[in-house]
Amino acid sequence: MGTIVLVATLTPPCASRAWLSAPHPDLPLIATATANALRIYSLTSFTLLSTITGGHKRSIRSCSWKPGTKTQPVIATGSFDASVGIWSQEEDDKEEWRFAIVLDGHESEVKSVSWSAGGNLLATCSRDKSVWIWEEVGEDDFETVAVLQEHEGDVKCVAWHPEEELLVSASYDDDIRLWREDVDDWGCVSVLRGHESTVWAVDWEPTQGKKEENNSRLVSCSDDGTIRIWKKKPNQERPQQSRLSIIRTTSAEEWVEQIQLPKRHVRTIYSVAWSKQSHRIASVGGDGKIVVYEEHPVECLVNGETNDTGHGIGRVEPNGTLNEAGAHEDGHGSQEASLGDSQIKKEESSSWQVVAEYDCAHGVFEINHVAWAKAKVDGSQQEVIVTTGDDGEVKIWQVS
Repeated sequence: MGTIVLVATLTPPCASRAWLSAPHPDLPLIATATANALRIYSLTSFTLLSTITGGHKRSIRSCSWKPGTKTQPVIATGSFDASVGIWSQEEDDKEEWRFAIVLDGHESEVKSVSWSAGGNLLATCSRDKSVWIWEEVGEDDFETVAVLQEHEGDVKCVAWHPEEELLVSASYDDDIRLWREDVDDWGCVSVLRGHESTVWAVDWEPTQGKKEENNSRLVSCSDDGTIRIWKKKPNQERPQQSRLSIIRTTSAEEWVEQIQLPKRHVRTIYSVAWSKQSHRIASVGGDGKIVVYEEHPVECLVNGETNDTGHGIGRVEPNGTLNEAGAHEDGHGSQEASLGDSQIKKEESSSWQVVAEYDCAHGVFEINHVAWAKAKVDGSQQEVIVTTGDDGEVKIWQVS
């Protein structure tokens, strides 16, 4: 079992609750959404660089950096005042930020904002049960391209696929929905059901270094105390609708629950993050605990043969249990194979194991968000975990 070590606490801490911290994709910066401001910290010195106030009338709940803005950073903010703000750093004074535009339309608190990989689309979601997609059509000029209203409850989180224009949303209605554009209209292409309570957050598996094509995965966490990995069934062709068609039909995609991670949290899990570098998953929640998981491939032989654990293989269920021929520890999973009488087939499975835990990471306070980032530690850029808590503190950790 590894050890989670505190590297630094960003200074000065926030005077009130901190909701979320978003690392810049290219620069050593991290933005923290708080009750009274957006705060920009350095991931080199771990000190405050800028405090952004104004623009919004209430607390900032979420923020997201626009990709491809290394020379002049741009960040979107979502507020409890139901508005979305776009901010850009001043060229002449790096400590000053310009409130470029406000996007109005939501009828209640904006819970999450997310830029697409190309930086041309911005997704927002709200307590009003809707997901909005905005397109940047010019400098400080955005148009609404979709208002998606199929969720039946407060929408907690939105996140874009790291390469495709594929959006995922998670909701108080216990569902996860996937959205794509079909012809010129956005629609739901899949509904992922399995969680038994509010789904608080989702995150995509990084695509760097992946060998599989058309085999996306995402991770979700919930008030039901589970963390689940969902997988798109491979080699699915999305039929294109004729542009002559009058009736829009959004092509469906089939996603399945691949596995549930080992249970370590005893209260609501508020946030999960999938690392681009180590490909580990980190989770945090109401119990104040940080948990880090790691995936280990397991090659299975089906139809009475054995895997590397020596157990006979029947079928590994998505929740990690093995029926027919043995039993695995929680955290193993694979898909059922259909075999002939004499056929033996190898299955690709995986075992997710807890590699590190840390209790009471923010004292008695709940942890609202977790993210992976790169920070300067011992003179070099290294992978770190960033946690954001109700105590107003943002902490930097390493797994050793």
